[in-house]
Amino acid sequence: MRASGTFTVHGFTPAPVPESGIKTAAGVGVATMRKEFHGEVEGRADTLFTAAYDQAAGVGTYLAMESFTGTLRGAGGTFNFAHSATTLGADRQGEYFVIVPGSGTAALAGITGTGGIVVDADGTHRIHLDYTLPAG
Repeated sequence: MRASGTFTVHGFTPAPVPESGIKTAAGVGVATMRKEFHGEVEGRADTLFTAAYDQAAGVGTYLAMESFTGTLRGAGGTFNFAHSATTLGADRQGEYFVIVPGSGTAALAGITGTGGIVVDADGTHRIHLDYTLPAG
C-alpha cells in the first residue's frame, strides 16, 4: 500500500553534541524536531536529527529517526521510521528511507516498508510510505 501526505516542521531545537577531538570541514550537529502530517499520512512525529553540513556551500548529509503517531489511510497506531540524504547544493542524492521493523503498534503493528521525502520548489514537504501490514 502507499500513503502520501505533506508535513510541516514545528520546532527545531539544537541539542548539545559531545566534544570530539576530530575536526572536519563540515560541523556535526544534533537537533530535535516536531512534525505535523496531513493527507493519507495524518498525525505527528518527534524527530532526532543529526547532520554534518556546510551551511555556506549547502552541502552535507543528514540522518533522522522519527517516532510517528497517527494514521496511514485511516489505520491508527505508532511506528518509527529512519531516513537520510545528501545535499549537493540544489539536489539530493543517496536517499534512504525505512520503516523500522517491529516498531508498529495497534492497527499498525507489524508494519514494514520504505518511503521517501521530496521538497517542492515552493518549499512544500511531501512524504510517501510504501508499506505492508500483516493480514488480519
